Amino acid sequence: MTAIEIDTGTDELLCRIEQRVGVITLNKPHKKNALGDILTPALRRTVVILEEDDRVGCVMITGAGDAFCSGGDVGGMGGGGRKSDASDQQPRKTRKEAIAELTHKQVTLTLRIHELAKVTIAALPGAAAGAGLSIALACDLRVASDNAFVTTAFRNIGLSGDYGASWFLPRLIGLAKAKELFYCADRVGAEEALRLGLFNQVFPQDSFREDAFAYAADIANGPTNALARMKINLNRGVNQSLRDSLVLEAEHLVASMGEAEAAEAIAAFMAKRKPSFHEQDA
Repeated sequence: MTAIEIDTGTDELLCRIEQRVGVITLNKPHKKNALGDILTPALRRTVVILEEDDRVGCVMITGAGDAFCSGGDVGGMGGGGRKSDASDQQPRKTRKEAIAELTHKQVTLTLRIHELAKVTIAALPGAAAGAGLSIALACDLRVASDNAFVTTAFRNIGLSGDYGASWFLPRLIGLAKAKELFYCADRVGAEEALRLGLFNQVFPQDSFREDAFAYAADIANGPTNALARMKINLNRGVNQSLRDSLVLEAEHLVASMGEAEAAEAIAAFMAKRKPSFHEQDA
């Protein structure tokens, strides 16, 4: 199927829909896809656009060139705070204003990705560092090239971290290891990241983009509504009681049973064929 290009408003962020995968590409390879005043707002807008598009079954975020995202543009930082995502031509903000502004930026990016109504996949062709790692961690799944690595990196620029890394990382790899990665800012290679549970799959560098897309397309063409409910069950289950999780599972399972996805899956099972949940229109 022919890919459908989505206008993001900037060449720093590319987007297409292909085989029900909404592919978002951070496109500043000369700066290792660093976040900034143009790219980051476009990313916020684009994930919402793809969430609302029925042609999209899952969202894959990746980077152009040999990196995923190097985090904030260090050249745009100074004065004790991150400036890569806000104009430094504005009057100096109070501490309270700066906290409120950064909180809003984080909520509308990594929290939004984490809670997106569709499965999200970070596809790492290379390094993910700092806030770039936070974006990857916010996704449901992470696949990587065998030459990729991750690093919290925050200590290297004298910052404590942002965009949710301190929340996501302990839940994936445990508190003690997360502390080590924050305090030491070590590089974690692809195989070690796979062993730790940071990465779900590692693919050869030469075929990485094809392999990552195939992985995403398989998920994108699954039962979209059921997958969305699975995501809610799992995300909420981390922080709620078993009893509350059982109630939520019951609500979602009953809702799923009344939909066409379940009917098609059951019919396909009985006929010993692969289910077809979607018309291939993209």
